Amino acid sequence: MEINDIQNFQVAENFIKYVQIDTQSDVESSTVPSTEKQKDLSKVLVAELQAIGIKDAHLDDLGYVYATIPSNTEKDVPVICFCSHVDTSPDSSGTDVKPLIHQNYQGQDLVLPDDEKIIIRLTDHPDLKEQFGNDIITASGKTLLGADDKAGVAEIMDAARILMLNPEIKHGEIKILFTPDEEIGRGVDHVDLKKLSAEYAYTMDGERAGTIEDETFSADGVKVKIDGISIHPGYAKGKMVNAIKVASAIIDHLPKERLSPETTYAKEGFVHPTNIEGSVEEASISFIIRDHDTKKLAEHEAELENIVRTVLSKYPGASYTFEVTEQYRNMKEILDHHSKVVEIAMMGIERAGMKVEKRSIRGGTDGSRLSFMGLPCPNIFAGGHAFHGKQEWVSIQDMQKAVLTILHISALWEELS
Repeated sequence: MEINDIQNFQVAENFIKYVQIDTQSDVESSTVPSTEKQKDLSKVLVAELQAIGIKDAHLDDLGYVYATIPSNTEKDVPVICFCSHVDTSPDSSGTDVKPLIHQNYQGQDLVLPDDEKIIIRLTDHPDLKEQFGNDIITASGKTLLGADDKAGVAEIMDAARILMLNPEIKHGEIKILFTPDEEIGRGVDHVDLKKLSAEYAYTMDGERAGTIEDETFSADGVKVKIDGISIHPGYAKGKMVNAIKVASAIIDHLPKERLSPETTYAKEGFVHPTNIEGSVEEASISFIIRDHDTKKLAEHEAELENIVRTVLSKYPGASYTFEVTEQYRNMKEILDHHSKVVEIAMMGIERAGMKVEKRSIRGGTDGSRLSFMGLPCPNIFAGGHAFHGKQEWVSIQDMQKAVLTILHISALWEELS
């Protein structure tokens, strides 16, 4: 059979089912996974995988789904893995998602009925220009949609079904991995790579159809803790050092025209405060530090610490600590040494009928950390857009293209072995 002749997709039905299951993760939680409800979807996925004949599909106690599509070739083919995350972002509600299909999109405004102030306009979403005649799925206006990354989950599930039903598509052993807590930076903290036993992997977690991402930010976190001096405000003259004011002054001294998310693009890095809290006596600021050039992280951190020192010099008696935590690194540093995994993905996209666009991400994926854990892992499009908010959308046809891409990649590893 010709892969591109496949018509009996179930990816849209999968997706609509999955987004109605609330799987929002929680950055404040210390449990693994951070929310037990993520397992509600994972249990459904395991049951569906077992129903199509994947006998070893299972969910572990930490919220990871593992499964194996057996090889159907006599060739010695590298074991590959397809991976997506089940959780949705804490940035917007994922409770009671109501997916809507806007059929045969023709460029009109998409007014979401549960909040008519939420309007998806062509002028605001230029990628909609490529969707004329396609069927667009959105939420109803009260929640995010969950295409990040339930589109990827639905695509892997449909590709698995098609491979199990069509043994004439030759492939090696294929592993499936669904992770929790990617949205809060813990997606592969507890993955069992020995159990997974794959040589290469692909996250299905990108955006526009035809794109592959082999480069991410490198990322650190910084926590600045300010120790002030608390005195009764009635008797504070010359004695009090208000840690809240010191923290506020640090924020005010950050660069205004550069080195911030609001003023950078492409491969420019930034220093971004994400949280500030405290009291007169003690305050803390959390930052994320990002750059595609890993060496520049230290430069950005040095500049930030110099700002902290400069501010504190104006507040005698105050002190600080400056803690740097490594978060993830640019996957390109690894993938440049494993070019075949990217090249086959690009061939798969082309065979699925799309023009390939290789690009970098102003962010990271599970693939960033997996690559540095010894599993080279670029990121392939899943088709979603406007992630983490109520204007999130995906087209059914783009999800179908992602399914075809998975099938072609699977077949290419066998063909080229």
